[in-house]
Amino acid sequence: MSLLSILRLSRIGEHVIIPTQYIIQTKHYAKVSAKTGFDKKKVYKSTKEKIDLPVEKDVNKLLTYVCGSNIYKEGEDVKLKSDSEYPEWIWDIKTEPPKLEDLDPNTKKYWKYIRKRALIRNNRKIKYSKL
Repeated sequence: MSLLSILRLSRIGEHVIIPTQYIIQTKHYAKVSAKTGFDKKKVYKSTKEKIDLPVEKDVNKLLTYVCGSNIYKEGEDVKLKSDSEYPEWIWDIKTEPPKLEDLDPNTKKYWKYIRKRALIRNNRKIKYSKL
């Protein structure tokens, strides 16, 4: 079914679509205006430049501070406390992804995990089949 036949079915006339296409072509909305001084090449270059962040190499500072936690220009990073000052539940937090054997098949989390793994597998198949 063509676009024009769909438009006829929905009772939108061709006169609505064609003038819109004509305006976009003649007004040059996609082009850069010379009056504003906006240059596409400069914008592209500025977004393409990579920002190098400094890497902390001081071992003592890495062991006593959370490096990179200060987002302000002034001030310092958060200082680490001793383990006894943190709550007990923080040490029970799981940092590894769950294993399929540990999940119950009657739960929603199990089926979400299965679906996610299937999507990852299918995406890899597609990726490598194009090579």
